[in-house]
Amino acid sequence: MTARSAKAVDAVVGARIAVRRRALGLSQTALAGLVGVSCQQIQKYENGQNRISVSRLHALSLALGLPVEAFFPDRPGGADAAELTTLRALTTTPEGQALADGFARIHDPAVRRALTRLVEVLAAA
Repeated sequence: MTARSAKAVDAVVGARIAVRRRALGLSQTALAGLVGVSCQQIQKYENGQNRISVSRLHALSLALGLPVEAFFPDRPGGADAAELTTLRALTTTPEGQALADGFARIHDPAVRRALTRLVEVLAAA
């Protein structure tokens, strides 16, 4: 791996961009138009194949309505395989997309917590 090649954190950032894009109902083409790149470049960002420059990440954060830090893992140095698997499940399956879309539209924190607990109980069953 060269110093400029994509790393695990690039894949997490890309997956989080994909989740937010889908939650907003944007196509890759629409997002590409908003930030001035090709649809193929958005695909490469979302798949973690290409690294995202600071200026491009800033443009993506503005287009997606999130602060730049929202795209990064919470833990220092932490982009683990489990988080990436979860993010990819949300972005690549119709069920995951529907869950992410619906969750993003819930504004009441108590309802979000209740839904999260329900999903955790169902997953454990």
